[in-house]
Amino acid sequence: MPLTSRRLRAALLATASATLVAATLPAPVPLGIGDRLFPELGNPGYDVLSYDIALTYHGSNTEPLDAVTEIAARTTAPLERINLDFTHGAVSEVEVNGLKSDFATKGEDLVVRAPGRLPAGVPLSITVRHTSDPDGDQNNGGWVRTSDGLVMANQADAAHRVFPGNDHPADKAYFTFRVTAPEELTVVANGLPAGRTRHGATTTWTYRTEHPMATELAQVSIGGSTVVRRTGPRGLPVRDVVPTADREKLKPWLKKTPDQLAWMEQQVGDYPFETYGVLIADASTGFELETQTLSLFERSLFTEPAYPEWYVDSVMVHELAHQWFGDSVSPRSWSDLWLNEGHASWYEARYAEEHAEQPLERRMREAYTRSDAWRAAGGPPAHPDAPVPGQKISLFRPVVYDGSALVLYALRQEIGEAAFGRLERTWVHRYRDRSATTADFTRLASRIAGRDLSGFFEAWLYAEKTPPMPGHPDWRSRKPADQ
Repeated sequence: MPLTSRRLRAALLATASATLVAATLPAPVPLGIGDRLFPELGNPGYDVLSYDIALTYHGSNTEPLDAVTEIAARTTAPLERINLDFTHGAVSEVEVNGLKSDFATKGEDLVVRAPGRLPAGVPLSITVRHTSDPDGDQNNGGWVRTSDGLVMANQADAAHRVFPGNDHPADKAYFTFRVTAPEELTVVANGLPAGRTRHGATTTWTYRTEHPMATELAQVSIGGSTVVRRTGPRGLPVRDVVPTADREKLKPWLKKTPDQLAWMEQQVGDYPFETYGVLIADASTGFELETQTLSLFERSLFTEPAYPEWYVDSVMVHELAHQWFGDSVSPRSWSDLWLNEGHASWYEARYAEEHAEQPLERRMREAYTRSDAWRAAGGPPAHPDAPVPGQKISLFRPVVYDGSALVLYALRQEIGEAAFGRLERTWVHRYRDRSATTADFTRLASRIAGRDLSGFFEAWLYAEKTPPMPGHPDWRSRKPADQ
């Protein structure tokens, strides 16, 4: 139907109005939620409820994967643009609430134009068609190439090198992974299997989490692997993922996991997730990683004869302890990292003491000796210095490991073993499936101890110098220059 003059004027006015609105919007910029250590990480204005991530692996671990990421969220503030953390992939199309949307990339953000001004408190559905590129500097995290495929190592801020999202542990969500790969390969991801479908020469594997997860804990393994299954405490499904050629060689290590689970449950209560296991990758990362329900380990940890058995056992327990401390209870900000690593190091040391006659007090005294130097080099436990530019993994320094376990040792000395045990169990129960802060922990400790511990924590968590150790007035921390 031809436009009447009235309709034509209305159409021209609508176009002009839309152009004016677009012109008045500020230029797309990277945003963040204000994390002190990663200022542009995370995004304001919405809360992610779930991710559904489809990946297609074409058989080469240097070629981009085709991907579709679907995000279900809810707005928490009025939005005209939606910022997602995403980099190292090409975006071809974005839909918001079923409508195609304009988008731009700025820094490490994907900035999407909303279909009109969205009010706070409404459902938000975002679909991004993109690639997920494993090529490039492996030291920056994201995809890690193995001898026969890929695994993920997303801590602290590298999940958005794999998929778009709200890449901050303050916004946990449920995950579904649908991964298509050549039929001869095995795919495993966080959570439990939710289906497997054959399509000619490829297979699509589906996994789904039963608990919310921080993006940095996401894990997908693609390769020539074997899944070894056993049963843990209370019938917990335990599945380990190992290079098929190493299955027999690694069996003595794999069979340790159920007893380690039972030991951790004795310390802090029931395991918090639907399954657990170790993922042993033929890759060189320089670290192990507590990806949720499926901890990542380098193959060399188990095959290098220079590592004593008790040391490997304690590293396994370190990553297992993270399932409670860091995964189930996640940090609200990256300055709360000491709660993750301090607790994992604490239970690692406790396990070594009970199972391998490695005295906890000796380890803590050595940590106390070095504590002032660690603080000088990296900041105090709950206020660590920012990572070195270009070396984000440098955030993981001694002060957040044994330097923070030392805080827990001092706390146990201060309030007694019984109160400390109640605190640990209450902490992981109260904040299960949530993100929590240092202030949450210190308030809970004061309540359980029955007295104000704010002065104790202020000194131990934030001071430049290490306070005197309760019960050990003779302990001394050497000056940094003496280290």
